[in-house]
Amino acid sequence: MAKYIFITGGVVSGLGKGLTAASLGRILKQRGLKVYMQKLDPYINIDPGTMSPYQHGEVFVTADGAETDLDLGHYERFIDEKLNYNSSITTGRIYGEVISKERHGDYLGVTVQVVPHITNEIKERIYAGASSFDADIVITEIGGTTGDIESLPFLEAIRQIRLDLGYENTLYIHTTLLPYIGASHEVKTKPTQHSVKELRGLGIQPDFIVCRSEKYIEKELKEKISLFCNVPIQNVISNYDVEILYELPMMLLEQHMDDLVLEHLRIEASKADMQEWQSLIERIKGLEHEVTIALVGKYTQLPDAYLSVNEALRHAGYFENSIVNIDFIDSKDITSDNVEKKLREADGIIVPGGFGNRGIDGMIDVIKYARINKIPFLGICLGMQLATIEYARNVCGLKDASSLEFDESTKQPVITLMTDQLLTDMGGTQRLGDYNCELFEGSKARELYGTSKIKERHRHRYEFNNDYRKLLIENGLIVAGVNLERDLVEIIEIKEHPYFVACQFHPEFTSRPNRSHPLFQGLISAACNRKYQR
Repeated sequence: MAKYIFITGGVVSGLGKGLTAASLGRILKQRGLKVYMQKLDPYINIDPGTMSPYQHGEVFVTADGAETDLDLGHYERFIDEKLNYNSSITTGRIYGEVISKERHGDYLGVTVQVVPHITNEIKERIYAGASSFDADIVITEIGGTTGDIESLPFLEAIRQIRLDLGYENTLYIHTTLLPYIGASHEVKTKPTQHSVKELRGLGIQPDFIVCRSEKYIEKELKEKISLFCNVPIQNVISNYDVEILYELPMMLLEQHMDDLVLEHLRIEASKADMQEWQSLIERIKGLEHEVTIALVGKYTQLPDAYLSVNEALRHAGYFENSIVNIDFIDSKDITSDNVEKKLREADGIIVPGGFGNRGIDGMIDVIKYARINKIPFLGICLGMQLATIEYARNVCGLKDASSLEFDESTKQPVITLMTDQLLTDMGGTQRLGDYNCELFEGSKARELYGTSKIKERHRHRYEFNNDYRKLLIENGLIVAGVNLERDLVEIIEIKEHPYFVACQFHPEFTSRPNRSHPLFQGLISAACNRKYQR
């Protein structure tokens, strides 16, 4: 039977519950255990797929096509496992399923209530995740902050799980903030005390408290928290600021959190083999060069909108012995007159995904500049569609070339809508998750991947229009990869360019800190070469 670890948060949001969960997950995996991770989000949306990136950051897509919270990206990057639909549970999904069952008559006429019907549905989703993965340990993060009205059904559900499964099969970790008051030069524990009191009032006594602070907290503070929060002093864990994100598992390991967790759960396991992870950290700390990548997008005021892209760029830099500096540029600020000035410092350019027509002209100007001036370029999803439009307009002479997404009346729709996408519902109806792609011999993509058959994750509605494929190819565009099942263009390239590659899928979702993605690796390698040549 799987064991369950629940991670809650208090005081303020953004304390790094997800990173704490992911770090602990990595250590437990390195101890030989099969770890599965989940996020319970209290919002009423079915998933974040229809949310603005400004509201929720990026939408992370799992291999089976679930649109999820960005924390799942952290989970996958840390534990290096493919998560699934059951890894993301929202209030919207839970209520939707309960209401559907009520309409179907499943409850046999009883009054449907939050307890037990909503909480039972939450528990079923948690258990389903464990079963789908055959997990030894399930780590479940509860979104929001203790005390939020939206989170109450989730907290009640995890309280019941301990009652159902017992103390040795469940474990509660509460993350809190220890603020530093500069005027008095003190670290305050009172917010943590109040947060734990709130949690205990809901029937949950935390087994561990992870304290977020600027610096390591000393024994005296741990003793105080232990006394007032009724937690053993060794279970008060310091989560202090680190130079590198991927140092977090080592921080927890140094405080023996994994030993204490497994002791509570009555699990015997070998010591964690963190040699590869430690080597990664040493490599990052020893990077000798720097390279600048211009990220030209629509949501650049919020870097979390491109979180996986940012991490994938850095991962590729690790293997090129280079720190990757990302210059976020809002595409609406770019014109044909200032594009050279805006990109003067860039060693490479990336145009990531997005929706809608705001800032499109600026992105097209950037892509044209990268193509003509032979600046290494990677286009992702929208970036590929705009690269196709730019090529059609400026090389093939299709001056009115556009996408049906931007102009429904365009006479030259080089990017079009598939017939099965003529839908009224927006949520969950795009091409989502893993699709196969055949890479053609002689292409840059085939060289980088080192294989002809790949599988990548998608999140888009519009496609390359095959009616224009022959014309574009005759004018020099290379179709490097195709989904053979539906004859959909997946990757394009151009000739006589150090690196100009654009893909319809999202390669950033499968990049890992110790295994960078081939397309990002190609971009950073070409950018480094350009910098050294300059």
